[in-house]
Amino acid sequence: MKDIDFLPEWYKNGVRREVSYRTQYMVLGGVFLVMTVWSLTTTHSIAKARAEFGDMSAMHTQAEKVSAELSGIENKLRSLQKKVESTEQIDSRIDVAGVLAEMSFLIEETIVLNKVEFVAEKFPDKQQDKTSAGTSAVVRAVRIKVGKKQQPPLGQVRFKVVIAGVAADAGNVAALICKLEDSPYFCQVVLSFSRSAEVKAESTPPTSGGIPDAGANIAVSEFEIHCYLANYRNL
Repeated sequence: MKDIDFLPEWYKNGVRREVSYRTQYMVLGGVFLVMTVWSLTTTHSIAKARAEFGDMSAMHTQAEKVSAELSGIENKLRSLQKKVESTEQIDSRIDVAGVLAEMSFLIEETIVLNKVEFVAEKFPDKQQDKTSAGTSAVVRAVRIKVGKKQQPPLGQVRFKVVIAGVAADAGNVAALICKLEDSPYFCQVVLSFSRSAEVKAESTPPTSGGIPDAGANIAVSEFEIHCYLANYRNL
């Protein structure tokens, strides 16, 4: 038995169009929803990226400021290091007052000094020391007069002490040399010369042999002693 369709064709086409429209609306709604979610997600990501960029800019500015401060501190440190090096080079590393006090303690009343001199010398290198020891030669440092084009020795130096004067007799000179050798302040004590001399008396000190007139000649022993300050060690 054959079914008879009484619905007109235009009605069927309308139903199909309505179903198609609904499908399209649903697809478009889904696409719109996806685009909305994607837009919100993208907006949030952009905002987050902008915030992170702002934080990074602030951190970069702070880092530049810290770097500039660090550079200034490094420059000051280098300047201070140069000053320290210069100070170490020009520092004599000796207690002049202590050395003079020790000399005043060691020198008796029978000795009168007319010269006390401190001469800075560079330390001789080990090769020179070996050569000097092998040949038994005496190496003497020559004092250089400082002029416009000459500079005194700087850095690690040792100080040679030159003591010159007159004593009542040669025994007083020998006693002074022994005292200098026993003192912890001095080392390498050497008698440069000792000779008889005469000086004129300016006063009339009492003596067992009588009172000499002012201007009379008095026999003394003139001497010069060289030694070094014992404020260093040979390594």
